[in-house]
Amino acid sequence: MPNVIAINAQASQSIIAAQATSDDMLLASIADGNRTAMHILYCRHNVRVYRFILRIVRDATTAEDLVSQVFLDVWRTAGQFQGRSQVSTWLLSIARFKALTAMRQRRFEDIDQEDVRQIPDGCDTPETSLDRSDTSAILRACVQKLSPAHREIINLVYYHEKSVEEVGQIIGIPQSTVKTRMFYARKQLADLLKGAGVDRFAA
Repeated sequence: MPNVIAINAQASQSIIAAQATSDDMLLASIADGNRTAMHILYCRHNVRVYRFILRIVRDATTAEDLVSQVFLDVWRTAGQFQGRSQVSTWLLSIARFKALTAMRQRRFEDIDQEDVRQIPDGCDTPETSLDRSDTSAILRACVQKLSPAHREIINLVYYHEKSVEEVGQIIGIPQSTVKTRMFYARKQLADLLKGAGVDRFAA
């Protein structure tokens, strides 16, 4: 009986230790070929990376494929991470590059513009289409009307809670440009929300 208790205590300590391991430490372990560390990092960040990519490519299947590519890159290049930013910021930088590359490849496809307009929105969920008077649905709809550059800023700052500095690192632009885009994005979003009758957010 004491042995069983000891084993359970040891297992619990291992779980707690794994959860307490920082992303930077996990990357160092991944660079050494530790598959458990890779699994933990994936579990921590795959949903965030998926949602980020989905907002760019707007196709669930493509987003899932790109998430796999992102973490495959992490497995291959973990040793190249230099700690100049948070691991989550580094992951979103890789994800953004993958998503934009996929979008550029898609533009080369010979698809009639009328057909493009009829492609269903992969981001639409039942809750967004059930009731257009719902505030969260209106907010999402207004965000989708922003320019790609402004939508990207809103996405990173509000949905992924990234700082101005981190956004600059992910997109590859100066912080001053991030602030300028943020100003105009918020102004445009406020106008759209006001036009939709949501003065509470537009104020």
